[in-house]
Amino acid sequence: MKRYSEDEYLMLSGIQHFVFCRRQWALIHIEQQWEENYRTVDGNIMHNRAHDDTFHEKRGNLIIARGMAVSSPYLGISGECDVVEFRQNDNGISLYGQDRKFSVTPVEYKRGSPKIDQSDKLQLAAQAMCLEEMLCCEIPEGYLYYRETRHRTKVEINEELREKTQLILQEMHDLFRKGHTPKVKRTKSCNACSLKNICLPVLCGRKTASAYIDMHLAEGDSDEKTT
Repeated sequence: MKRYSEDEYLMLSGIQHFVFCRRQWALIHIEQQWEENYRTVDGNIMHNRAHDDTFHEKRGNLIIARGMAVSSPYLGISGECDVVEFRQNDNGISLYGQDRKFSVTPVEYKRGSPKIDQSDKLQLAAQAMCLEEMLCCEIPEGYLYYRETRHRTKVEINEELREKTQLILQEMHDLFRKGHTPKVKRTKSCNACSLKNICLPVLCGRKTASAYIDMHLAEGDSDEKTT
């Protein structure tokens, strides 16, 4: 099995961008372009609260770790888990400074509500797979917490989800290695994308660049006539 060097690692959080839109992912992670909008700012605030890595909470048989750094040389990714819960379990793993054993469960926080696509589940699965490598354990499930619904959704980290995660990451690595930013079809989702002004999704459709420029020149002439 291939092992990636650390300078080949991709951002674990990029999985969600990639599933949402491969072009958006490439603009951010290959071309290093970014713009903020309400959704990104609000999401960052929420994750900053969850990622207080100075905070470890104990609740009876439960230890809660926030902002835990994870990585995998086999997946070629690195990032942070919002929350990792260590719950006392005689069949679990040993933790430094603890005389008990614990099971391991990642919890990912999201600002909205459950999505139609599998982007959140794939990101959670990648976190679980990193934790399994690092801690030499098995993680059968994780949770997604959505702020809009204020509810946890249980996600089974099964073989099908693991295989999809590996395939997505392989495609990400292939595009990153080639430095290729793919074209995509314009959809309604483009209107909510923070990169719509950078992406110019109309150029990915049937209109040529010259037609796009002519359209905006015509709009400028129209504005001048109305003033």
